[in-house]
Amino acid sequence: MHSPDNTEAPSLKTILIATAAAIGVGTLVLVVAILPAEFGVDPIGTGRLLGLTALSADENPFEEQLIAHRNDYVEFELGPFQSVEYKYTLDLDATMVFSWQTDGEVYYDMHAEPAGLGEEYAESYEQGNASESSGAFHAPFTGIHGWFWENRGSRTVTVKLHASGFFVDSTVFRDGGDFTRVLDPVVE
Repeated sequence: MHSPDNTEAPSLKTILIATAAAIGVGTLVLVVAILPAEFGVDPIGTGRLLGLTALSADENPFEEQLIAHRNDYVEFELGPFQSVEYKYTLDLDATMVFSWQTDGEVYYDMHAEPAGLGEEYAESYEQGNASESSGAFHAPFTGIHGWFWENRGSRTVTVKLHASGFFVDSTVFRDGGDFTRVLDPVVE
């Protein structure tokens, strides 16, 4: 036989208490975790303590570029005590990623010059002696941005550069002169 169901529906008071508790817990989670992690808003300081404010994006990371993306590969042979400078023309906020390597150690200087201001306004970002370097570069101003490589050794070395980014063209400075290399955009 079937026994009758003796369970009673919760009272209105119990439902209101449960609803208030759920709203309270939801508000606490919102203030402690969601606002700091998603929006960088930390009204009670728990987001900073828990490291959640680092997750918020203070600004939109998307940056539209006005020119097409390009790839470039170039090699330079440097005899003992020879040098070359190779720079890309980049607009303000344009980005590029790069990787260069040599078959011997060279002195290098990664630097840039603002458009129209000349060498006296050049900014150097990294210098040293190495046989390779890789990284990303975000142009702090419109101008030419690139490397100076010098072979300070007694044997010939080859510098190989791979770069990809939003550069307009490139310029080679060598043997007292310079020339521009036109770069094609990436075509699908």
